[in-house]
Parts: sequence; structure tokens; C-alpha cells
Amino acid sequence: MTSFTESEPTHRADILIIGAGLAGLSAANDLQQAGYKVLVVDKGRGLGGRLAGRRIGDATFDHGAQFMTARDSRFKASVAEWIEAGVAEEWYSSYPGQPNGHPRYRGVPTMTAVAKYLATDLDVMRATRVSKLAQQDQHWLGLLDNGETVRATALLMTSPVPQTIDLLASSEIQVAADKRARLERIAYEACIAVMVVLDGATAIPAPGASAFDDGPIAWISDNLQKGVSTIPAVTIHGSGAFSAEHFDADRKLVGQQLIDAAAAYLGEAKVTEFQVHGWRYSKPTVVDSEACMLLSEANGLPPLALAGDAFAGPRFEGAVLSGWAAAKRLIAELA
Repeated sequence: MTSFTESEPTHRADILIIGAGLAGLSAANDLQQAGYKVLVVDKGRGLGGRLAGRRIGDATFDHGAQFMTARDSRFKASVAEWIEAGVAEEWYSSYPGQPNGHPRYRGVPTMTAVAKYLATDLDVMRATRVSKLAQQDQHWLGLLDNGETVRATALLMTSPVPQTIDLLASSEIQVAADKRARLERIAYEACIAVMVVLDGATAIPAPGASAFDDGPIAWISDNLQKGVSTIPAVTIHGSGAFSAEHFDADRKLVGQQLIDAAAAYLGEAKVTEFQVHGWRYSKPTVVDSEACMLLSEANGLPPLALAGDAFAGPRFEGAVLSGWAAAKRLIAELA
């Protein structure tokens, strides 16, 4: 059998990016604007990673990341651009009885709208997994799960760090001991998300969301109040502790537990249907100190960088900043 490294590649690009989440898409835009040919590959059917939406009948949900805040000046300018383009708007700046904080922005009509906007002019292969990597001369080769191959001068990996470590290990790509130790320190919190369709209005106070420090629920939001859904639809996020304990349990039973715990916020409305989704790598709890990581320093590898919210901070903004930082490093490496 011919090795995938010996056959003619199906696709050629200057930079192969694994992951069409915020870090990958943000980096791809900067790299493409710098004149590089970029190919983004993602195992999911949608765009945006944890920017996730779902429909259940007439109900619509944001069931992943719920909002974004903006502190960095360039990111603030990007949010302003998204608002101008009609794919984002301000949701709220405080909970009832609390002082105003940073404005929270949401995607319009759902959080995935921002990812779709970022991907407008990009070459993205969806529902496709990079199953193996190899070095060929000073290029990267990627074997896709559909049997196709990609040859690229540089590689950017934005998948959750445990998945990145696994792919590098199975591909026998050597990582310097100090960088491996940094990667292995990174930790994630799981999250069980429940999407609940109701037959009436909730008792969730304006602006339609509440966060909790204790108990089984970390977050609950009213997608109707938020402007996401046209009918009553609630997203419940289990806490990190609850989600870790119940992640491999029967999803319907776990979903019902969270619905029962949210009873006071559902009011008199009755549940007509619900679905459950598990985010194994929902939010980094231990992040790296750098905004991105260049694995190809002084080891003979073609340019290889890692990015994502595990590097610049566990927020929407952090993922974007990490993608920008990785693009800048790769541009310098390729110059």
C-alpha cells in the first residue's frame, strides 16, 4: 500500500489550519490578507467551534458560548465591524441590581453568525478530520479522514490542546520537553448543555440570563428574551463539577436533573421537549501564559504554531487574540 506521504497531494496551501473556531478563522483572515493561501479543516459540520446554535422545531438556541466582551482595542474595532455588518449587537451590561460592567455582545441571529461572517472569503473544509500529520522536506502533509491529503508550508493547530497532543503523538511529531510540559499543564472544564423548549414564558428576569457560583447550574438563559428564538426556549449549562461528574451518564437523565434544578427559573411553563449536548472541552481552567505557541523553534520542523482560548484566556476575545498572535508568528516565520 502506498503511504500518504508518497502520493500526490490532493490539496496545496501555504498554511493548513486545523479548526474553524474563532482562533482558526481569525488567524486565517490575517494570513489570507497577508497574501498566503490558507486552507481551514474542521471536523464539525458547522463553523465557530463552541459558538454553537441549534434548532428544535420552532425554537432556536445558543447552546455554546453565550456572549462576548471586548477589552483589546483591535477586538473592539472588530466587534464594531460585526455590529455594522448586522451579525452582532449589544445584549446587556449588567444583571438587575448590579453596577454596569463590560457590555456583553451577542451574535445575530445566533452566536454562529460571527463565525460565518469571519469565514466569508475563506476556504473551509467542514465535517473533515485531519487524521495524521507528517513532515516532507520542509513542508507539512496532512491526511484527511476522507482519504485526501493536504501539502502546506506551515501548520496552525487550534483544536483543544488534549486533541492536539494526541494528533501530534500519533503522528510521531516530536515536541520539545519544555513545551510539552506547558501543554500538559493546560486543563479544561466540561459542560453539559440542556436545550429546553417550553409552552410559556420563563421566570428568568431581564436581560434573560443568570449566572451561578454554586450548585449544579452555572448559567441559564432565555433565548426568547435574548432575541435568538421566536418561542420560549431555555439554555441551561451545568457547572464544571456537575458536568464532570455526570458527563458519561445517560444524557436524558442528566438533562432532567438540570431541568429540575432550574424549576424556579422556568416558572409555570411546562417542558415540551429537550435535548442535551456535552462539551468535553468547554472552557480552559488552566491556560498557558503566552498568546500562542510556536512548536517549530530550533527543532527542524516546518513552521508549526498552536492557538486557541487555552493560550490567551478562556473567553471569546481570548480565542481571537490568540489566532491573531499565531498569524503574526507564522508570517514572521515565513518571511
